[in-house]
Amino acid sequence: MVPQSTVNLAVELGAWLEQRGWRCVTAESCTAGGIGYAISTVAGSSAWYEGGFITYSNAMKQSQLGVTSYTLAKYGAVSAETAAAMARGALTASGAEMAVAVTGVAGPGGGSTDKPVGLVWFGLAWQGECITWQQVFPGDRQAVRLATINEALLSIKKIT
Repeated sequence: MVPQSTVNLAVELGAWLEQRGWRCVTAESCTAGGIGYAISTVAGSSAWYEGGFITYSNAMKQSQLGVTSYTLAKYGAVSAETAAAMARGALTASGAEMAVAVTGVAGPGGGSTDKPVGLVWFGLAWQGECITWQQVFPGDRQAVRLATINEALLSIKKIT
């Protein structure tokens, strides 16, 4: 069940994309398809949502999105570099006009001093551009994942 506030964000994203004649693709690690699920709750989203890649493992990030073993070894799966590579790879593989990627530590385990539980890196790629940003979300695994989905749906604010 997707909270209504999240559905509202997906509706806003869809309206923004439709105004531009764009389609969006997602590349998800820590949310494992949650962004795509939220988007697809909107009737008519097939007009502006191309689809998504669930790349939970490093092997999938490499084979599906072209993230290099060098990037993963040097920066790790949870990094600006990996988020950017995921977004660019999804954009290239899909033919969509905008891609949003997420990779993070949802918890409850897996965190470290450098990469604590709740740390999520976002990548946003469009028209030859790519930006990354990070957030550290509080709460349990479910709260971190939902906050990540909401932030991804709000990513259009980074372009406008």
